[in-house]
Amino acid sequence: SPVFTMVPGVVYALLAGFLGAVASSSAKLSLGLKPVLSMSPQLHIPLRLLCGGLLFTCNAVMWTFLAKALRYSSSSAQTTVTTTASNFVSSAFLGQLLFGEAQMTLWWVGISLTFTGLLVLHRVSPQERPQSTEDKRDE
Repeated sequence: SPVFTMVPGVVYALLAGFLGAVASSSAKLSLGLKPVLSMSPQLHIPLRLLCGGLLFTCNAVMWTFLAKALRYSSSSAQTTVTTTASNFVSSAFLGQLLFGEAQMTLWWVGISLTFTGLLVLHRVSPQERPQSTEDKRDE
């Protein structure tokens, strides 16, 4: 069934979006550790190195998952929108959790429109391509 063959692509796309959000949060943490550093100045270099390492690791794994999502997906548009939506939502939750950020109403309207488009993309099945004369010869 086409739905079950799409599932790995969707899962990889969701993970890629999440890892992109973790990578950007790591970058923000590595540049803005002032509250933590004021409590423990000796952790300055190790924490920045840890966040930098997390940034590069998450980016590397994110690109791997994005490539796998594209391979398993029937449409690059579905993969792109799924990854983007996952990244937006993950960024919002990580921003709230790590930095106390709150999202404005307009942001929620935008992400709702993104999810609506995502649902439309996932519901529309790809058109079956017509058989070419070369394919017919193989039969």
